[in-house]
Amino acid sequence: MTHPRYAFVKANWHAGIVNQALAGFQQHIPAEQVDVFDAPGAFELPLLARDLAASGDYAAVVAAAFIVDGGIYRHDFVARAVVDGLMRAAMDSGVPVLSVALTPHHYQDTDHHNRIYRTHFVQKGREAADAALMIGKTRAAWSGLSAGV
Repeated sequence: MTHPRYAFVKANWHAGIVNQALAGFQQHIPAEQVDVFDAPGAFELPLLARDLAASGDYAAVVAAAFIVDGGIYRHDFVARAVVDGLMRAAMDSGVPVLSVALTPHHYQDTDHHNRIYRTHFVQKGREAADAALMIGKTRAAWSGLSAGV
């Protein structure tokens, strides 16, 4: 039996935090089923996610980033553009594109905050894996029902 493959794209900014989403994802979906891709930052995620989804190789694509207020630009605009782009990639390709692109309300580069967000990203990675699995099961069930019509 062939197991579905999943693509996991992660932004390299704040890699110590973002990589925890992959660790959480792989707690629910085996690493052997996950192809991992790096992006320079969050803004590049939608393009890569679209290309991976359009390839037809993956049951789902997950995109992970930590978008913070760097003091130079409005991070909320970047976060909105990223999430909108990821949704568009899913709608255009018909492949689930799941977001673990998070932007905290308040973030300071301290040990305390980094510990909190590393833990949070593990949980969000697990949730993305669960969502990918549930969407697959729902689509399979619906496909089975529609085949009998």
